[in-house]
Amino acid sequence: MATPRTLGEIVARFGGELKGDPQRLVCGLATLENATSDQLSFLANPKYRRQLMTTRAGAVILAPEAAAECPVDAIVTVQPYLYFARVSQWLAKVPRPAPGIHPSAVVESAVPASCAIGPLAWIGPDVAIGENCVIGAHCRIGAGAVVGDDSWLYPNVTVYHGCRIGRRVIVHSGAVIGADGFGFAADGATWVKIAQSGGVVIGDDVEIGANTTIDRGALEDTVIEDGVKLDNQIQIAHNVKIGRHTAIAGCVGIAGSTKIGARCTIGGAAMIIGHLTLADDVHVAAGTFVGKSILAPGHYTGAVPLQPHAEWLKNFAHLRHLNALADKIRALEKRLAELENAR
Repeated sequence: MATPRTLGEIVARFGGELKGDPQRLVCGLATLENATSDQLSFLANPKYRRQLMTTRAGAVILAPEAAAECPVDAIVTVQPYLYFARVSQWLAKVPRPAPGIHPSAVVESAVPASCAIGPLAWIGPDVAIGENCVIGAHCRIGAGAVVGDDSWLYPNVTVYHGCRIGRRVIVHSGAVIGADGFGFAADGATWVKIAQSGGVVIGDDVEIGANTTIDRGALEDTVIEDGVKLDNQIQIAHNVKIGRHTAIAGCVGIAGSTKIGARCTIGGAAMIIGHLTLADDVHVAAGTFVGKSILAPGHYTGAVPLQPHAEWLKNFAHLRHLNALADKIRALEKRLAELENAR
């Protein structure tokens, strides 16, 4: 659902140059291929430029170099994708429950009247809930936890005891914050659990995807700094620290005590082993295995490109003998040098 707006209203709020009718009303957003005359689309990736000529959108957000090719009304801006993101927030109309505590909820702490507490939610003792929070159905918030102003916990979120969530945080369904980290000491053939006495500290303006898990620290806290964006099904182990405005895609695994800098991006299904450091502005491609610290900013990739299976088998057979091939090359280089010196 979206709130209808005119193009003139959108440009007045977000800037850009309008080429077309300021009174044109748009009721939502859609792709170039599927948009209708009452929807706003955008062109950010050049590979979709050919769809611009046949779009049925009411208007398109695009860059100056594409404006002359647009057959419909346009909003021209140097950063069309960023512009689209801001407009999407303004047009979106997410149903918000009315303030109040559902009769089936169990609330053992004071809750501001501006909050909405859903059915069968449980808020334990000594919990601090800020103003204008939404705590969805079946959420569980343990003793001594903190949830900052304007945060939204969707249904079935679990926040363990003593964890702290900042302001304007969005936590999607199934996320678990503050479960024990995976810490055990070997005692012969058995394992002795290490008590996980730290917590989880989440900054302001963080978003946490569905079924993502963030373990509490063993001794010190696991820390997610301001503005971090986490996709679905991410595992963040104990004592990990993630710097401001880093974004991590789905199915990433981060082992314990790893420190990730600010403004990093981690592609989907990347795996990062424990006790490493990633500098600020490091960008890791999807599917990459990070087995050592990355101390300089830049783009890093460790994935093997897709190949036909038979070709992959053949190449992997050579890869298995890489050390032997390197030894042979060194021997040949040594022999060649000896022959040249003998002249």
